[in-house]
Amino acid sequence: MKATLEIQNLKCGGCANTIKTKLDAQEHITDVVVNNENDTVSFSYINEEQLTTVQNLLHKLGYPVVGEANPITTKAKSFVSCAVGRMNK
Repeated sequence: MKATLEIQNLKCGGCANTIKTKLDAQEHITDVVVNNENDTVSFSYINEEQLTTVQNLLHKLGYPVVGEANPITTKAKSFVSCAVGRMNK
């Protein structure tokens, strides 16, 4: 199956790098594409459990799906994830 999620707090290539790296490391998650222009993450997965895992991981990294709560603590996490992504490029 394939999913495209619209996410919050996506700012730059550093963010995209962190997201792609973390999702590529997940079992049964493939074909990860992060689009900074439309704030989306697309990927292939096998079952709903992986979809839920990806949504939870994105939230943990500071990039919740549009419609989820996005408090200041989550926004702060996205800045940290962004910085890590920039350093690991």
